[in-house]
Amino acid sequence: MEDAILEIVAAIKAGTKTLDAEWLEKLVRRHNRKTHDAQRTVAKKRLLPFYLQIREQQPERWQSWEVDEKTETQLLRLLKMKPRRTASGVATITVITKPWPCSSDCLYCPNDIRMPKSYLHDEPACQRAEHNFFDPYLQVKSRLHVLQQMGHITDKVELIVLGGTWNDYPETYQRWYVRELFRALNDGTPYCGGPELGNDAAAEPAALDGSRNQDDAPTRAAFYQACGLTCDRDLLAQDASSMQAQVNQGEQNYNQAVQTLLQRGAWTRAAAMQTATWDEVEAQHHLNEQGAHRVVGLVIETRPDLITPERARIMRRLGCTKIQMGIQSLDDEVLRVNRRHVTGAQVAQAFAVLRAFGFKLHVHFMTNLLGMTPDSDRDDYLRLVRDARYLPDEVKLYPCALVESSHLMDAYAHDLWNPYTEDELVSLLVDDVLATPAYTRISRMIRDISATDIVAGNKKTNLRQMVEMRLASRRAEVREIRMREIATDDVTLDDLHLDCVSYRTATTQEHFLQWITNDNRIAGFCRLSLPDEQAEAATFGDAPLPTAPGTAMIREVHVYGRVASLGATSQGAAQHAGLGKALVEEACGRARLAGYQRIAVISAVGTRGYYRSLGFSDHGLYQLRIL
Repeated sequence: MEDAILEIVAAIKAGTKTLDAEWLEKLVRRHNRKTHDAQRTVAKKRLLPFYLQIREQQPERWQSWEVDEKTETQLLRLLKMKPRRTASGVATITVITKPWPCSSDCLYCPNDIRMPKSYLHDEPACQRAEHNFFDPYLQVKSRLHVLQQMGHITDKVELIVLGGTWNDYPETYQRWYVRELFRALNDGTPYCGGPELGNDAAAEPAALDGSRNQDDAPTRAAFYQACGLTCDRDLLAQDASSMQAQVNQGEQNYNQAVQTLLQRGAWTRAAAMQTATWDEVEAQHHLNEQGAHRVVGLVIETRPDLITPERARIMRRLGCTKIQMGIQSLDDEVLRVNRRHVTGAQVAQAFAVLRAFGFKLHVHFMTNLLGMTPDSDRDDYLRLVRDARYLPDEVKLYPCALVESSHLMDAYAHDLWNPYTEDELVSLLVDDVLATPAYTRISRMIRDISATDIVAGNKKTNLRQMVEMRLASRRAEVREIRMREIATDDVTLDDLHLDCVSYRTATTQEHFLQWITNDNRIAGFCRLSLPDEQAEAATFGDAPLPTAPGTAMIREVHVYGRVASLGATSQGAAQHAGLGKALVEEACGRARLAGYQRIAVISAVGTRGYYRSLGFSDHGLYQLRIL
């Protein structure tokens, strides 16, 4: 392994021009052929962890390699696994909440009792969550470790909290969950390999002390094991099989089954320590402002019918900056048929409340629901992206997939629902992409559901690629954000110019400020929201407004490109090149010209220091600057 690293270092120092994935693969094969039995003793996925381990644990040996800063930058870039994971400018960590009763019972929704509602235990994030007892501290620690071993910079982190409906969980659990997310990023203790390391400590009585919240990963894992919980997938499957069969056959519902599981001693003992105060949450926030892994975004998932001004205030106090909201459709009759107990009017109200609070609006929209056709799906999506009551910032646009535990199985058995053909689906998604405005990002087109779990529906994991190929063949102009991102490509700042896309919503005038190249690729953007005070007052009624009259709102500032370390500039990348500051100044200037006296920013906890440097001061739930 060391010989391979030294050859790469030598090639970098020699200025070799062909250092790419193909060159690296040839090097790996050549070094493996040198072994007496030609076994793969060298692999790309092992090179970077080996290098990092030597650098951290054997500094004298590492120094003998004579790797300077410039050489190391190129080395890490070459060895990095899945570079697109941080191409959007931040390292994303997704965590899953524990199974919990859901206040809805949608026809298409999976009912896997090992998971929170709508999720399946074979989904990658769900597997990680179950392996870590659904504990937020353990999930973040393990994911952070993996990203670092893959060569990704992790000092800017977006936390995404999924798992059914956040607002169905008790507020005490919400506070604990967020506190533990931040503590995992703040405490500096290394990840030690997984819950199995806690086995020896599991029998210790002290591990059952519910007051022991400030512990490391092995101790936390030992606590859950001492409570009687397991993370062994075979045991979990065996334990749930009988009850899952009853749910699948309709003999009991998901909520009844999950409630039975949660009332068992193991879960109740674990839940005794899953509580936190606001002071504890805010103490972790304060630490994270100067932490090594700063939170630049906190995302939670909920439903529109559970959005109220008071709940939005709580989510903001937790540090939340983006809401993922399950909409699925805007057709009231389709929502009724699919047992989605929400209306288009409730969705519009949720949009108005969340936009007033400054949240980024990320919605889930589903094609091929019971009662829909490709043509009605097209009309439904056009309403989402054209009706001023909606207009989301981001969309998960994915087709309905039939799984065995969903109530949709009965409709399928009676030929009342069938999946679209591949051509119908791809054509529909192509039209939806083309209808998507420049200020909206389509983040996903499929769920991470295993093909073995899908009874009927799309099973192709490259569905997005199929859509993009169809778009390319049509030479169609795409405006949505994701297909225009500079991603991992280099960018020359002289090639960028500032563009503004303005649009009206039911309650605001929005300005989407974007740095773009001459061929319309996007390197960064800012969302400026100018509220209509009369419309906001009608939305909130007697509830207090989140900001004072005369206050504009910056809802998001984002710069794309390879992630650069905090305070550093990555050569050729957009990160830390002053693009964000220029966007903020442009937003302030436009707000001032529009007659606003103040501008607020919905800053993430880890970006507070950045905004203070731009003249903003802490003011309640936001940071504020006088214009």
